[in-house]
Order: sequence, then structure tokens, then C-alpha cells
Amino acid sequence: MSVHLLFKSLVLGLSIAAPVGPIGILCIRRSIVEGRAAGLVCGLGAATADAVYGALGGFALTSLSAWLVSGRVWMTAGGSAFLLYLGVKTFRSSAAPTPSAGSATGAYFSTFLLTLANPLTILSFTAAFAGMGAAAVGYSGVATMLAGVFAGSALWWLMLTAVAGAARGRLTPAVFATINRVSGMILLGFGLYTLAGLLNLGWT
Repeated sequence: MSVHLLFKSLVLGLSIAAPVGPIGILCIRRSIVEGRAAGLVCGLGAATADAVYGALGGFALTSLSAWLVSGRVWMTAGGSAFLLYLGVKTFRSSAAPTPSAGSATGAYFSTFLLTLANPLTILSFTAAFAGMGAAAVGYSGVATMLAGVFAGSALWWLMLTAVAGAARGRLTPAVFATINRVSGMILLGFGLYTLAGLLNLGWT
């Protein structure tokens, strides 16, 4: 295993996970309202989806990748609908913090599916891995790169949820209610924005 290759892949994973979008909002909100563990599990769902798309790009599974990209309109529509559902559910959530017990599976798969709803990520990984010399390092090298991407993404979510979760014990019910409402509105905004973007994907 090349330590240098692993490090570069870890940085790539960090850079992919770091931009704050609907996944980040979900993980921050879960960390504050449900606890750090729920927030981290939420982030690991996104990291897993990144690794799946990274595998498709890194191992040059062109047929499956092309099929997923060709269906991006329907996948995006599904992701948008899911965001709208989560937005409404979050907006109407209890004002009090809730325990994370029993929510781990839902937290993981909600972000896993939302991240998978953007199959164009495959193209980003294909370009990034090609630039890092994936064709020359063979399957073992690509596996190292995927491990690095997952580790980098997971590291970002660990740091983000630790910071967000640290504030949990200092907040009042009124603040929790505000967090739920603001988070719900942001998720609804992302869902509507993504739906509007379908027009650029040839939606008729």
C-alpha cells in the first residue's frame, strides 16, 4: 500500500465531503438534536456512497456507470422528493432533543440514498482518479485510493459532528425548535432548487 497514494486519496475524500449541502445540514442537525453518534452515522452513509461511486469510476465499470448517469433525471427527481419529505419532517420535529437509539439505520440510509441520487459524482471520481494515476496502479492501487477516499470523508464527518454535538447540552428547547425549523426550511430549499435543476437535465 502506497502511503503517498493513500494520503492523496484521503485529501480527495475530505475535499468531496467538505462543501456544506443538504447532507451537511442533515448531519449537523442530527448531531445537535439526536447526539454525535447519530450525526456520525449519518455522515458515514454519505462516505459509503462516495466510496461506491469511487469504485465505479476507479475500476472503470463503464457500462454500469453509463446506465446510472443516463438515469440521472429520475434519480435526481427521487432525491428531490426525498429532500422535500425530510424538510417537512424536520420542520415539524419535536422542540426537545431526542435520543439516537433506533435511528442509526435511518440516519445511515437517508444520507446514503441522497448521495447516490447524484450519479454525476461518478464522472468526478473518474477524472480525479485518472489524474492521480489510477490506470497505472492496478486494482490494489485503486482499492487503496477508495480506502483513502472513505477515510477522508469519514474524518470530515467525525470532525463536523464532534463540533456540532458539543453544543447539544447547552441549548434550550426554544433553540432546538429553531434548529429544526431552519434545518427543515434549508432542506426544502435544496429540494426545490434540485427540482428546478431538472429543467437543465432535459426534464419535460
